[in-house]
Amino acid sequence: MTADEFIKEWNSGCPDVEVHTSGSTGTPKKIRASKNRMRESARITCQFLGLKQGQQALLCLSPDYIAGKMMIVRALEWGLRLCCIPPSSHPMAAENLPEKVDFCAMVAMQVKASLQQADERRRLMDIGHLIVGGSAIDKTLEDEMRDFPNAVWSTYGMSETLSHIALRRLNGKDAEPWYRPLPNVEVGVDERGCLTVYAPLVCPTLLHTNDIAQVSHDKKGTRFIVTGRIDNVVVSGGLKIQIEEVEGMLGNQLEKPFVLTKTKDTLLGEALCLLTEDTDINKVEQQCLSLLPHYHVPRNIIHVPSIPLTDNGKPARKRAEGMAESMLAQASREEK
Repeated sequence: MTADEFIKEWNSGCPDVEVHTSGSTGTPKKIRASKNRMRESARITCQFLGLKQGQQALLCLSPDYIAGKMMIVRALEWGLRLCCIPPSSHPMAAENLPEKVDFCAMVAMQVKASLQQADERRRLMDIGHLIVGGSAIDKTLEDEMRDFPNAVWSTYGMSETLSHIALRRLNGKDAEPWYRPLPNVEVGVDERGCLTVYAPLVCPTLLHTNDIAQVSHDKKGTRFIVTGRIDNVVVSGGLKIQIEEVEGMLGNQLEKPFVLTKTKDTLLGEALCLLTEDTDINKVEQQCLSLLPHYHVPRNIIHVPSIPLTDNGKPARKRAEGMAESMLAQASREEK
């Protein structure tokens, strides 16, 4: 879908629009989103960030997904000027970029790529408000943005909440590891230790997420931190291992893109498996041995031509798990 196609749908008489979920933890699906609730989401974000009518916004995400749609809605409803460029891993390299961008949303993959080139990095740093979502932001990336002169935010949200319902400042004096819910958003934890979200202006029901979280309160109000997803817990030999925690330990130490997943194991029940684009499996194994506690070292390390990603640049976890199971089964058959 193009921006013009979405604007045509937005201006139609239908009270809602079709939204595709990203498919990071399962099969992508279609949901219907209320236009009135999307307007409320746009208003809350623009008010919180202090955006003004006539300021310049940049769309570099696909309008197929809620993050891209909401950038368009914010521009339409708040009177922002909108520059649209094709989604790519290097949005700051586009030829028709405005001289000044006041507001932009990106996924972490786009930010990482832009930081690698001096000109793109400079343009990235000039953005007035940069919100980064789509996947967790690792410490290395966060450190690289800490000295940005303008506001950089990590977002928390999902398709069902019509983009983000909480923000975390990544730079400046207000930088912190905690997400702060936006106005009229309440969060808690359920009996599984997973985050619950009640945001009646954008979603009519209480949402039970699969994100393991800690919720607390301080003088600024409610805050929360996400430590991983409950469906990304590997129970290996009776030990519970959080995939995101292990990925954080490896950080950017591995030279090639990688993702951790889990596979069935006759001895341990479940086992960690690492998919990597690196062809030197022995080197990767030695790096894992040196960086990880013994029980966090992947039982299997498999080379793949490319790590499965969603259109938003997030690891496609279910596809990765399926790839690992299939490749191990094939290797077992070949051994026989």
